[in-house]
Amino acid sequence: MTVTTTGEPLLVEDRGPVRVLTLNRPAKLNALNTALTRALDEALRAADREPSVRAVVLTGSGRGFCAGADLTEFAELTPDNQARVLDRAELTATVQTRLQRLGKPVVSAVRGAAVGGGAGLAIGADMAVAGTDLKFGYPELRHSLVPALVMTGLQRHLGRKLAFELISTGRLLDAAEAAGHGLVNRVVEPGQVLATALGIAEGWAAVEPRAMRAAKELFHRVADLPYEAAMRAGQDVNALMRGFRR
Repeated sequence: MTVTTTGEPLLVEDRGPVRVLTLNRPAKLNALNTALTRALDEALRAADREPSVRAVVLTGSGRGFCAGADLTEFAELTPDNQARVLDRAELTATVQTRLQRLGKPVVSAVRGAAVGGGAGLAIGADMAVAGTDLKFGYPELRHSLVPALVMTGLQRHLGRKLAFELISTGRLLDAAEAAGHGLVNRVVEPGQVLATALGIAEGWAAVEPRAMRAAKELFHRVADLPYEAAMRAGQDVNALMRGFRR
């Protein structure tokens, strides 16, 4: 078992073949500052490289999953510090897309607030388990900000009308509404969120890892391809998968 020290912004724990990544800034509702964002990106890449890890659970410590960007850093992210602004934007975009690019499946275990960048992480995972206390949304415009780096993921998960409503009004969805719109796969009591996500991840871990990686890569690859091109991609993987059997 691998566990980071409790003072770190991100906790890493191995439960057999499942790696649990825990956002660990509970006093800030796990708001994403640069240190946490970078640690999460590095931890996801490390999990992808580690052969013993077959699935990943992403969760948050304390009473909320993630409150989005840490606004206290924004005082330094100004036009006068253009290089730092661009670096932070690139880092945030990388993390928001990392979950999809990962060759191993990821399930988010979400309690309480999942807003802004936190909402992007929650639905960026391959599956999501939410507590009944979920509050999901994009309130950036209320702070004179634009949810620029999470907008793509939201549009791809929802119809345009509801996506624009959430962005433009800042309205938060509860767990039942999020499930009704297909944003989460399971809704359970808050105390059962992590256990439920671990159960999903353990099921994934029992699958031949090369087959799982190929399935996930193909799933995301065909999402944006024309039908004929998607079928050709499927044919290629269909031929390769004959070598995946144990």
